[in-house]
Amino acid sequence: RELETLTTKFAKKPAPVPWLRLSYRLLPVTLVYFCYGWTLWLYLAWIPSYFLHNYRLDLKESAIFSAGVFLAGVVGDTAGGVASDSILRKTGDRNKARRDLVVAGFVCSLVFTIMIFFARNVASAALCLSAAFFFSEFTIGPMWAIPMDITPEFSGSASGIMNIGSPLAAIVSPLIFGYLIDKTNNWNYPFFGTILVLICGSIMAFWMKPEKEFRLST
Repeated sequence: RELETLTTKFAKKPAPVPWLRLSYRLLPVTLVYFCYGWTLWLYLAWIPSYFLHNYRLDLKESAIFSAGVFLAGVVGDTAGGVASDSILRKTGDRNKARRDLVVAGFVCSLVFTIMIFFARNVASAALCLSAAFFFSEFTIGPMWAIPMDITPEFSGSASGIMNIGSPLAAIVSPLIFGYLIDKTNNWNYPFFGTILVLICGSIMAFWMKPEKEFRLST
Protein backbone atom coordinates (compact mmCIF):
# COMPACT_ATOMS: atom_id res chain seq x y z
CA ARG A 1 0.00 0.00 0.00
CA GLU A 2 2.85 2.38 0.76
CA LEU A 3 4.45 1.64 -2.60
CA GLU A 4 1.27 2.82 -4.30
CA THR A 5 1.68 6.25 -2.70
CA LEU A 6 5.15 6.80 -4.20
CA THR A 7 5.28 9.44 -6.91
CA THR A 8 6.47 8.54 -10.38
CA LYS A 9 9.64 10.54 -9.77
CA PHE A 10 10.77 8.37 -6.88
CA ALA A 11 9.48 5.12 -8.35
CA LYS A 12 11.84 5.43 -11.30
CA LYS A 13 15.36 4.08 -11.20
CA PRO A 14 17.58 6.86 -9.82
CA ALA A 15 20.10 8.51 -12.11
CA PRO A 16 23.80 7.87 -11.49
CA VAL A 17 25.42 10.37 -9.15
CA PRO A 18 27.52 12.90 -11.14
CA TRP A 19 30.28 12.85 -8.52
CA LEU A 20 32.72 15.22 -10.21
CA ARG A 21 30.24 17.97 -11.04
CA LEU A 22 28.42 17.56 -7.75
CA SER A 23 31.68 17.76 -5.78
CA TYR A 24 32.64 20.94 -7.61
CA ARG A 25 29.21 22.45 -6.89
CA LEU A 26 29.48 21.48 -3.21
CA LEU A 27 33.09 22.63 -2.79
CA PRO A 28 32.25 25.97 -1.10
CA VAL A 29 29.82 24.18 1.22
CA THR A 30 32.48 21.61 2.13
CA LEU A 31 35.02 24.35 2.86
CA VAL A 32 32.57 26.21 5.09
CA TYR A 33 31.82 22.97 6.90
CA PHE A 34 35.56 22.46 7.35
CA CYS A 35 35.63 25.83 9.13
CA TYR A 36 32.77 24.74 11.34
CA GLY A 37 34.50 21.42 12.02
CA TRP A 38 37.71 23.22 12.99
CA THR A 39 35.81 25.08 15.70
CA LEU A 40 33.89 21.98 16.78
CA TRP A 41 37.02 19.91 17.30
CA LEU A 42 38.72 22.71 19.19
CA TYR A 43 35.91 22.47 21.73
CA LEU A 44 35.59 18.70 21.80
CA ALA A 45 39.31 17.99 21.96
CA TRP A 46 40.68 20.82 24.06
CA ILE A 47 38.08 22.61 26.21
CA PRO A 48 38.25 20.20 29.19
CA SER A 49 42.06 20.40 29.13
CA TYR A 50 41.84 24.17 28.69
CA PHE A 51 39.97 24.58 31.96
CA LEU A 52 42.17 22.02 33.66
CA HIS A 53 45.52 23.54 32.69
CA ASN A 54 44.89 27.21 31.92
CA TYR A 55 42.93 27.84 35.13
CA ARG A 56 44.51 25.11 37.24
CA LEU A 57 41.18 23.50 38.04
CA ASP A 58 40.74 19.99 39.33
CA LEU A 59 39.05 17.36 37.16
CA LYS A 60 35.63 17.84 38.75
CA GLU A 61 35.60 21.62 38.27
CA SER A 62 36.94 21.30 34.75
CA ALA A 63 34.18 18.81 33.91
CA ILE A 64 31.48 21.11 35.30
CA PHE A 65 32.60 24.13 33.27
CA SER A 66 33.09 22.01 30.15
CA ALA A 67 29.60 20.53 30.52
CA GLY A 68 28.16 24.06 30.61
CA VAL A 69 29.94 24.95 27.37
CA PHE A 70 28.77 21.77 25.63
CA LEU A 71 25.20 22.31 26.84
CA ALA A 72 25.22 25.73 25.19
CA GLY A 73 26.22 23.99 21.97
CA VAL A 74 23.31 21.57 22.22
CA VAL A 75 20.91 24.48 22.61
CA GLY A 76 22.54 26.18 19.63
CA ASP A 77 21.98 23.09 17.46
CA THR A 78 18.24 23.25 18.04
CA ALA A 79 17.95 27.03 17.91
CA GLY A 80 19.66 27.24 14.52
CA GLY A 81 17.36 24.67 12.97
CA VAL A 82 14.24 26.31 14.38
CA ALA A 83 15.37 29.76 13.20
CA SER A 84 16.20 28.47 9.72
CA ASP A 85 12.81 26.80 9.28
CA SER A 86 11.00 29.85 10.60
CA ILE A 87 12.77 32.26 8.25
CA LEU A 88 12.21 29.98 5.25
CA ARG A 89 8.48 29.72 6.01
CA LYS A 90 8.14 33.49 6.38
CA THR A 91 10.31 34.64 3.48
CA GLY A 92 10.79 31.66 1.14
CA ASP A 93 14.36 32.97 0.73
CA ARG A 94 16.94 30.22 1.11
CA ASN A 95 19.79 32.70 1.26
CA LYS A 96 18.29 34.33 4.33
CA ALA A 97 17.29 31.02 5.91
CA ARG A 98 20.58 29.22 5.28
CA ARG A 99 23.54 31.33 4.20
CA ASP A 100 22.80 34.42 6.27
CA LEU A 101 22.31 32.36 9.43
CA VAL A 102 25.63 30.59 8.86
CA VAL A 103 27.39 33.94 8.41
CA ALA A 104 25.68 35.38 11.49
CA GLY A 105 26.59 32.32 13.56
CA PHE A 106 30.24 32.46 12.51
CA VAL A 107 30.52 36.19 13.15
CA CYS A 108 28.92 35.97 16.59
CA SER A 109 31.11 32.99 17.47
CA LEU A 110 34.11 35.01 16.31
CA VAL A 111 33.20 37.95 18.56
CA PHE A 112 32.84 35.81 21.67
CA THR A 113 36.05 33.92 20.84
CA ILE A 114 37.92 37.23 20.79
CA MET A 115 36.39 38.10 24.16
CA ILE A 116 38.05 35.01 25.67
CA PHE A 117 41.37 36.85 25.57
CA PHE A 118 39.92 39.55 27.84
CA ALA A 119 38.38 37.16 30.35
CA ARG A 120 39.59 37.90 33.88
CA ASN A 121 38.50 34.67 35.55
CA VAL A 122 37.29 31.18 34.79
CA ALA A 123 33.60 32.12 35.06
CA SER A 124 33.84 34.87 32.44
CA ALA A 125 35.93 32.62 30.20
CA ALA A 126 33.30 29.88 30.51
CA LEU A 127 30.53 32.33 29.56
CA CYS A 128 32.47 33.52 26.50
CA LEU A 129 33.21 29.95 25.44
CA SER A 130 29.58 28.94 25.93
CA ALA A 131 28.35 31.82 23.78
CA ALA A 132 30.99 31.14 21.12
CA PHE A 133 30.08 27.45 20.97
CA PHE A 134 26.35 28.24 20.96
CA PHE A 135 26.71 30.38 17.83
CA SER A 136 29.10 27.93 16.16
CA GLU A 137 26.57 25.12 16.64
CA PHE A 138 23.76 27.49 15.58
CA THR A 139 25.00 26.96 12.02
CA ILE A 140 24.42 23.19 11.99
CA GLY A 141 20.73 23.20 11.02
CA PRO A 142 21.17 25.64 8.12
CA MET A 143 24.31 23.85 6.92
CA TRP A 144 22.70 20.40 6.74
CA ALA A 145 19.72 21.84 4.88
CA ILE A 146 21.92 23.30 2.14
CA PRO A 147 22.77 20.01 0.35
CA MET A 148 19.04 19.23 0.17
CA ASP A 149 18.35 22.73 -1.15
CA ILE A 150 21.02 22.42 -3.82
CA THR A 151 20.15 18.93 -5.03
CA PRO A 152 17.06 17.18 -3.64
CA GLU A 153 17.66 14.29 -6.04
CA PHE A 154 21.17 13.58 -4.72
CA SER A 155 20.78 14.99 -1.22
CA GLY A 156 22.38 11.96 0.49
CA SER A 157 25.48 12.05 -1.70
CA ALA A 158 25.67 15.85 -1.43
CA SER A 159 25.45 15.66 2.36
CA GLY A 160 28.28 13.13 2.36
CA ILE A 161 30.44 15.42 0.22
CA MET A 162 29.79 18.33 2.58
CA ASN A 163 30.55 16.21 5.62
CA ILE A 164 34.07 15.49 4.36
CA GLY A 165 34.99 18.92 5.70
CA SER A 166 34.51 18.09 9.38
CA PRO A 167 36.61 14.87 9.50
CA LEU A 168 39.41 16.68 7.67
CA ALA A 169 39.30 19.38 10.33
CA ALA A 170 39.27 16.68 13.01
CA ILE A 171 42.53 15.30 11.59
CA VAL A 172 44.34 18.61 11.19
CA SER A 173 43.18 20.92 13.97
CA PRO A 174 44.09 18.87 17.10
CA LEU A 175 47.61 18.35 15.70
CA ILE A 176 48.06 22.08 15.24
CA PHE A 177 46.54 22.88 18.64
CA GLY A 178 48.85 20.40 20.35
CA TYR A 179 51.91 21.72 18.53
CA LEU A 180 51.15 25.32 19.51
CA ILE A 181 50.59 24.44 23.15
CA ASP A 182 53.74 22.30 23.31
CA LYS A 183 55.83 25.11 21.86
CA THR A 184 54.32 28.03 23.78
CA ASN A 185 52.65 26.49 26.85
CA ASN A 186 49.89 29.03 26.19
CA TRP A 187 46.42 27.50 26.06
CA ASN A 188 44.92 30.61 24.48
CA TYR A 189 46.93 30.38 21.25
CA PRO A 190 44.69 27.83 19.48
CA PHE A 191 41.89 30.38 19.61
CA PHE A 192 43.84 32.65 17.25
CA GLY A 193 43.61 30.01 14.55
CA THR A 194 39.91 29.59 15.21
CA ILE A 195 39.36 33.32 14.76
CA LEU A 196 41.04 33.20 11.34
CA VAL A 197 39.08 30.12 10.32
CA LEU A 198 35.76 31.73 11.33
CA ILE A 199 36.60 34.79 9.25
CA CYS A 200 37.37 32.59 6.23
CA GLY A 201 34.17 30.60 6.75
CA SER A 202 32.07 33.77 6.94
CA ILE A 203 33.46 34.95 3.62
CA MET A 204 33.32 31.57 1.88
CA ALA A 205 29.65 31.17 2.87
CA PHE A 206 28.64 33.67 0.19
CA TRP A 207 29.74 31.15 -2.47
CA MET A 208 27.47 28.36 -1.22
CA LYS A 209 24.39 29.65 -3.12
CA PRO A 210 21.66 27.44 -1.60
CA GLU A 211 19.06 29.11 -3.82
CA LYS A 212 20.76 27.82 -6.99
CA GLU A 213 19.66 24.23 -7.60
CA PHE A 214 22.07 21.75 -9.17
CA ARG A 215 20.71 20.30 -12.41
CA LEU A 216 21.97 17.39 -14.48
CA SER A 217 21.27 19.25 -17.71
CA THR A 218 23.42 22.27 -16.80
